[in-house]
Amino acid sequence: MSKKDLRDFLFRGLLFESEADEFKRAGIEVGARSSEGEEALLKESLAPFSLRRRNDALEMARLYAVLFCFENEIRDFIRERLEETEGPNWIDKIPRKIRQQAENRRNTALNDSWLEGSKSDLLGYANFGHLAEIIIAKWEHFKDLLPSQHWIQQRMDELEKSRNFIAHNRMLLPSEFQRLYMYVRDWNRVIGL
Repeated sequence: MSKKDLRDFLFRGLLFESEADEFKRAGIEVGARSSEGEEALLKESLAPFSLRRRNDALEMARLYAVLFCFENEIRDFIRERLEETEGPNWIDKIPRKIRQQAENRRNTALNDSWLEGSKSDLLGYANFGHLAEIIIAKWEHFKDLLPSQHWIQQRMDELEKSRNFIAHNRMLLPSEFQRLYMYVRDWNRVIGL
C-alpha cells in the first residue's frame, strides 16, 4: 500500500467517524445498536428515585429536548439572517446592552477553565428573552418572515416562562406542555421548518 493510499484510507476513516457522530447526535443509529445499553444505564441511574419522580423527569426531558432544539434554531435563524443582511460583523450591531451582557457571560465562562463546552459563539450567551429583543431591534431584516413584532414578543415571553420552569427543574402542568408544543409548531410553520 502506497503512502497516498494509506493517507486516503486514514482520511476516509476519520471522515466517517466525524459523520457518524453527526448522525448519532441526530438520533440516527450507526453501527451496533447502543440504545439497549443506554436504556439500561438510564434505568440504573434513575432506579433510586420514586416511580412518579422518574416519570416526571422523563416527561420533562422531552420538553427540554424540544426547547433545546427550538432555542438553538432561533439563535441560528438570527445569526444566519443578520450575517446575510449585515455582514460578518453583524454581532457588533445588535443592541449594546445585550452584546455587553453576552460578552460578560462569555468572559465568565472563559475564566472558568474547568467548565468544558462551546464558548466561542457570543449569541449563545444572550438570554432567551434577548433573542426577541434582537429580532425587534433589527425588524427590517425579519419582517418578511414573521407576522409582527407583537407576535414574536408574546410567544417568546410565554415560552421564556416555560423555559425557566424547565431549566430550574420545576414540573409544568400538561396544559403548559401543550402551549409550549403549540408555540413551537407555530414558529416552525411560520419560519418553514
